[in-house]
This record gives sequence, C-alpha cells and structure tokens, in this order.
Amino acid sequence: MTVESSTMNEPRVTIPTERLGVCSWSLRPTAAEELVESSLRLGLPKIQLALGPVLEDPEAFGDVMPRLRDSGVRIASGMLEAVGEDYSTLETIKATGGVRPDEHWPATLARARAVATLAGEEGITLVTLHAGFIPHDPGDPARAVVLERLRTLADLFAEHGVRVGLETGQETAATLLDALAELDHGNVGVNFDPANMILYGMGDPVESLRLLADHVVQVHAKDATPSRTPGSWGDEVPLGTGAVDWDAFLAIVATLDPALDVVIEREAGEARESDILAARRRLTGA
Repeated sequence: MTVESSTMNEPRVTIPTERLGVCSWSLRPTAAEELVESSLRLGLPKIQLALGPVLEDPEAFGDVMPRLRDSGVRIASGMLEAVGEDYSTLETIKATGGVRPDEHWPATLARARAVATLAGEEGITLVTLHAGFIPHDPGDPARAVVLERLRTLADLFAEHGVRVGLETGQETAATLLDALAELDHGNVGVNFDPANMILYGMGDPVESLRLLADHVVQVHAKDATPSRTPGSWGDEVPLGTGAVDWDAFLAIVATLDPALDVVIEREAGEARESDILAARRRLTGA
C-alpha cells in the first residue's frame, strides 16, 4: 500500500496492481473465451469466478478454469449464488436472498455441495456468498435458521478445504459481527463490499470495515450513492464518483493481511470495461 499525490496535491492511498482482480459476472461473458479475452484486455492479474455457470452451463464455461490459468490469470476466489434470489427491490431480496427462504434452501444446499466440490478440486480456497438478511434480534426465530444453515455450509466447504466469505450489505456491520460471534466458526469470514453498505442503507462503509476488519477475507472495490427514498435502492456508480471515502477506506485495507485480494466489481452501466479500467487507475494510481 502506498500514498501518492493527487492532482489537488492531497495524499491519495493506492494499492499494488498484483493485489487486484475483477468479478467475472461484472464482464457479463456468454462463454469462457469471452471472459478470458476481457480479463486480458483489463490487464488485471486475478479474477473472482462465478462457479454456478461452470457447473450449470458446461458447454459455455466448462473449460473456463484451464483457459484462465493458461492465460496467466489467477482465480482468486469463487462465488456461490443462492437459488431464487430476486434483487428487484429491497423487499424482494429480503424475502428471497441467501439461505433464508425455506422454499429455496434444498436447491441452494445442493448447489453449494457441487460448488464446494468443484472449488476443492480446483484449489480455490475461498468462496463468497450472500447469507441473506440476518435479523438483529437474537430472539427472532429466523436468525437461528439462517445461522444454522450458514453453519451447515461452513462445515460443507471446510470438508473441501475451502473458506466461506459472507458478503456485507444486507445487515449492519454490528449485526454481522454479532452473528459471526454466535456462529463461532473458524471457516467463516467476511467479503467486505463498501458499496453494498450504501446501497442497502446499512451504515458507513469506512466505520463498518473498521468494525469487521479482523474477519475480512476479501474486499470488493465498488462505489455507490445512497437512496433519497427510504426503503429503496441506492445507485451503484463508477468507483471514485460515489459516497465511499476511498482514501479512508484503503487506509484501513492497508492494515489488513497484505495477501487479501481487492476485487473490482461493477454491476451497473453499459461501459463495464472502461469503468473497471478507471477503477484500476484510481486504486493503483497508475
């Protein structure tokens, strides 16, 4: 981690390129070849790979891992998407997100088994997912259900030598910290996404990272602006144009394990590659 001068002669915190990656789904590939080509154009050394398509669309993505490795791109981590998630509104994702909905839990567990096996076979040591909204109230019956299902997943992935990272955003950092303490499972960490804290209206990303720092196993680099209407989504925006204080945020990242990956994620807009390249320039100062 370094500090460089910005155009306004103010110190700007940056990170080395070798720590950077990109989320595969940000590039919206339709086949393995497209993903590899996009990765090479971006010049980023790592990728977080969505593992569902590898298993469920083998004709398009079955050979993506050897293609990436042959091209020199390292798979930093995998991503597990729970079955049936609907991000249309905050209410729909609250009802359908992660491991919480009973109707989708058997299918999510089956997908998790397949993903854990694949990750273990391929030497991928971290897979991230959204847990779903974890109720803050310890007496809420839904909280016990979510935690028990997360414990099941943590045990399952541990059998394959794979760690689980819970992505931030769908609850406050304090609630997630309490849940991690109650879960008390050494195979579970945090995939910290600063933009999600803003998008879901769940607190300041810098203070939230400070609170969860001891549990962070990967960082997503994404930006957002808060909603002007309570109960509705904020807006994801190109990195550096939103409400995340990147100097303050990266200063805390600098205190974390230097082996942790910082993965650029862009899920909105039609200029994905140029937005990711701009994010790379801001993060590295180059």
